[in-house]
Amino acid sequence: MTDEQAAWPPPELDFSKPTIARAYDALLGGKDNFAVDRALAEHAIANIPGLVDSAVENRKVLVRGVQWLAQEAGIDQFLDLGSGLPTVENTHTVAQSVNPDARVVYVDIDPLVLVHGRAILAENTVTKVVVGDVRDPATVLAHEDVAGFLDFDRPIALMLVGMLHYLSPDVVDDVVATLRDALVPGSYLFMTSLVDTGLPAQQELARITRENLEEGWARTPAEIEHHFGDFELVEPGVTFTALWRPDRAVDAGNLTPGEQLGMAGIALKKT
Repeated sequence: MTDEQAAWPPPELDFSKPTIARAYDALLGGKDNFAVDRALAEHAIANIPGLVDSAVENRKVLVRGVQWLAQEAGIDQFLDLGSGLPTVENTHTVAQSVNPDARVVYVDIDPLVLVHGRAILAENTVTKVVVGDVRDPATVLAHEDVAGFLDFDRPIALMLVGMLHYLSPDVVDDVVATLRDALVPGSYLFMTSLVDTGLPAQQELARITRENLEEGWARTPAEIEHHFGDFELVEPGVTFTALWRPDRAVDAGNLTPGEQLGMAGIALKKT
């Protein structure tokens, strides 16, 4: 038995409260969650029409976005912030299917992500997992497994997929600006967020998230676009996740409730 197995569960895990990563895993039907996470997921599903579809759609747009970044933009370095628990078609799986040498660093505040990530990636020398708080971007960027593994003198795809809406109004501007400033020209910022287009379910989901996870804000399309700063948005700009370069026909005028909960965008740093 290894030391890690003997120490399971890790002492830093808190079983009494849900976490973002584990609740999202529960929404996706994963197994790396606890009863408290499943209870939150079930409560949210009961109150938000199409929530599971929205979670699945967020994962699908991550896959399409990473594929585009690796294939079309030629990016071979990815910093995935607020990455969540490993599931099918992770960032490294997609990027390395295009370029086996693509480097990926996952960062999440939940220690369970580190435990599972290390187990899954034990033999993957071009992918690392880091425990870090996105709300403290300077510390994350200085981490030895970030700064010492990715080359910040070359273009990087920085990802806040399903993470922007967990940054509170008092920190979000500074956090995202710090991250943008760390990137050299030729880099990309990839973000998805819970959106506010006036539908009651959007703000209700934000309320449930804040009540149970302490963080959660639905932002208007203009607010989401604002966080790309002066980066140049890639077509089709900031749009519902289902409409961002879909790999199937989507009727933009007839989106499901779940397809209207989140928006996505990728933007290029030109100068």
